[in-house]
Amino acid sequence: MFQNNPLLFRVIDANLNRLKEGVRVVEDIARYINNDKALASQLKALRHQSKIDDLQNLLHSRDSLKDVLRPTVSSEMNRDSLESIIIANYKRAQESSRVLEEMYKIVDPELSENFKSIRYSLYQLEKENLLKD
Repeated sequence: MFQNNPLLFRVIDANLNRLKEGVRVVEDIARYINNDKALASQLKALRHQSKIDDLQNLLHSRDSLKDVLRPTVSSEMNRDSLESIIIANYKRAQESSRVLEEMYKIVDPELSENFKSIRYSLYQLEKENLLKD
């Protein structure tokens, strides 16, 4: 059955890590650079909302050493401002939450809705964050 496929859990593990990492970067900029407690708190809540209880399946499926796209590509090094870092990490988190939403349609539809909610929250926070005066 596909629901217990280690390759599916590998996709979930990679995207869960990517989601949390992207949110953490924006959260830390809001917290330590912009001193924006409200935004940092909202991002922290989203990061905690992305917690998965099935850590064992995720860890068993992890194979980061054999990831074919592990080496850094030049576009990932192209950051020239805090804003470009913020944008890149919002996009990273949004894209990952979309992948998680789709994968969990197979595994657990309720969690799929959770990741959809996270994605839409990230869209709104990105807009509010980047359109501040």
